[in-house]
Amino acid sequence: MSEPVYNDPMRRHDFVLLFDVKDGNPNGDPDAGNLPRLDPETMQGLVTDVCLKRKIRDFVDVTHGEEERYKIYVQSKGVALNSMHKRAYEALGLKSMGTKQKRSDVEQVRRWMCLNFYDIRMFGAVMTTEVNCGQVRGPIQLTFSRSIDPVVPLDISITRVAITREKDAEVVEGEDGLGEGGKVTEMGRKAILPYGLYRGFGFFSPALAEDTGADAEDLNLFWEALQKMWWQDRSAARGLMECRGVYVFSHKSTLGEAPAHILFDIVESKLTRKKGVTTPRSIDDYQIPTLEDVREQVPEGMEVNLLGI
Repeated sequence: MSEPVYNDPMRRHDFVLLFDVKDGNPNGDPDAGNLPRLDPETMQGLVTDVCLKRKIRDFVDVTHGEEERYKIYVQSKGVALNSMHKRAYEALGLKSMGTKQKRSDVEQVRRWMCLNFYDIRMFGAVMTTEVNCGQVRGPIQLTFSRSIDPVVPLDISITRVAITREKDAEVVEGEDGLGEGGKVTEMGRKAILPYGLYRGFGFFSPALAEDTGADAEDLNLFWEALQKMWWQDRSAARGLMECRGVYVFSHKSTLGEAPAHILFDIVESKLTRKKGVTTPRSIDDYQIPTLEDVREQVPEGMEVNLLGI
């Protein structure tokens, strides 16, 4: 059985990712008290590319982390990057790990890093620190994701029936000799969006895939991660998040048959709120483009597939 065309690393692929959030915070902004990220002019929600990459990395680590070819370079558990670089030099038997590495040695360890770390092979990495492993430009690039409609974050007060400091629990004796109880609760806050449907864009370059060694299995795992990355990333803070579709436009050649924005506009033009809906609160409030809706406008020589639905 032949591989699906969207797994072909010799073709250029452009894709649209749709996902939504219900009663959660998809990507907190540390500069705004961890409120959901917003475009202040349009009030559309934003989710950064690095937020999505973190979830993809975690999915790959959970599902394939024991396999040599699928190690994760940028860990979420505080692993120092230089320790990863040293592993490459040690594995290749190279001694020059100082600031004056030979160019040939750097190229060897760069290749080793691409071979062994999935996220370097797919997303690239800057590894020119004190243990130099060179730079890699990855074949997959993601944009920020933006909500289809404006969103209004809710900053909700919550009560915790517990206290932090022992001093706060002490009973104080009043003037009448009776004890006055200490604190029994503490207040906190939680920021959520009632609902938001987001769409982001991405690109796969076959020329860069050839440089890093990304293959059909890597691509297949990437598409799977886009569809399932929230399955193992559940959190009360993030509410209910789900992939609602990945539209993959596969070109016939490495250069491509059409500009990416023309392809993305096909999806965006058909993604609308249903008639009579003024305040979306679920995916059912939107008209989601079907594969047939999109396929009829795809330029000749290209193929489009819809994953995750």
